[in-house]
Amino acid sequence: MSHVGIVLISHSSKVVEGIKDIIRQVVHDVPVEVAGGTDDNDIGTSVEKVQGAIERAYSEKGVLLFFDLGSARMNAEVAIELSEYDNIKIADVPLLEGSYVGAVESGMGKSLEEVLESAKSVLNPNH
Repeated sequence: MSHVGIVLISHSSKVVEGIKDIIRQVVHDVPVEVAGGTDDNDIGTSVEKVQGAIERAYSEKGVLLFFDLGSARMNAEVAIELSEYDNIKIADVPLLEGSYVGAVESGMGKSLEEVLESAKSVLNPNH
């Protein structure tokens, strides 16, 4: 079974590696890739790192991108525009909580839209 891929984008490689470790405690069969820091491993983000993570996480079910700050979202949008895939979405949710829920839902075999909706539920857990 293929799963929706998860890409974690942060200004810090340590942040995304830590979140990936947390996800891996409970989810093992979902592609989870990281794009943290700049190409020089400084604080910031890199379109090229995001593109590489999308390529590695991609499945026919698509990829869901999670980000920490506004410029990370901008680089995610550029990476999507440069991608040859059309089933990539950005989750505008808290990076840790959203990606954790998204990975769990992806592991259950849900679609890209279903995983995105579940990730959004962390913003308003009463619905």
